[in-house]
Amino acid sequence: MLFLSKNKTDIVDISHISKIDQKNMKRIFARVFSTDDGKKLLAYLQYITFHRSFGADVSDSQLRYMEGQRSLVSTILRFIDQGKNN
Repeated sequence: MLFLSKNKTDIVDISHISKIDQKNMKRIFARVFSTDDGKKLLAYLQYITFHRSFGADVSDSQLRYMEGQRSLVSTILRFIDQGKNN
């Protein structure tokens, strides 16, 4: 799997991440978001994604964009929960 690097010009290959590394990543999510700053950041992410609504005139692309944001925050929440239990 390939991703853009921080400067958005270099491609980073993450296909080497194994199942063990994924388990460690979930622990990292749990650890990072257990700090005071992490809790504040997570609360903010939840607020801007789950507590926002659109009117009837919203476009399909806006709905898809918002659902992508919600999906990412849901993934973070799931990783935090799984990281606490591992």
